[in-house]
Amino acid sequence: MSELTHLDAAGRARMVDVGDKPVSERRALARAVVRVSQETARAVERGDAPKGDVLGVARIAGIQAAKRTAELIPLCHPLPLSFIGVEGAVDADRGEIVLSAEARTTGQTGVEMEALTAAAVAALTVYDMIKGIERGAEIAEVVLLEKSGGRSGDWRRVK
Repeated sequence: MSELTHLDAAGRARMVDVGDKPVSERRALARAVVRVSQETARAVERGDAPKGDVLGVARIAGIQAAKRTAELIPLCHPLPLSFIGVEGAVDADRGEIVLSAEARTTGQTGVEMEALTAAAVAALTVYDMIKGIERGAEIAEVVLLEKSGGRSGDWRRVK
């Protein structure tokens, strides 16, 4: 791919015109990992962190964020999401809180950014909810795990 699709003839950033692309079902799955102490992970797992239900609040924050992705990422297209789901899991022994986000739509462009935004904001929400008990929490990764649909077809992270 030699042509930069997000630049106009003068080299200025622009939103890509997807008007001629076929409509297809699209899906993306992303993950964020927050690393914490075992003690903090156990408090989140038990649901007794000082600010309350960390995973529940993070789930709702991620859903809200996915719906606002086009407002946050300048060149993203606003999409009618048919589904956005965010789930959280705690591995207390490893000191990890894993947030998974799935986004789906039927449209002319993909939902990778919506899934990534949901996972990232869910992780940021976890950080906010636990910072009173652990300032050293680390958002260790935010990655796309898989996507399907569209011209480029299916893709899955190998690892």
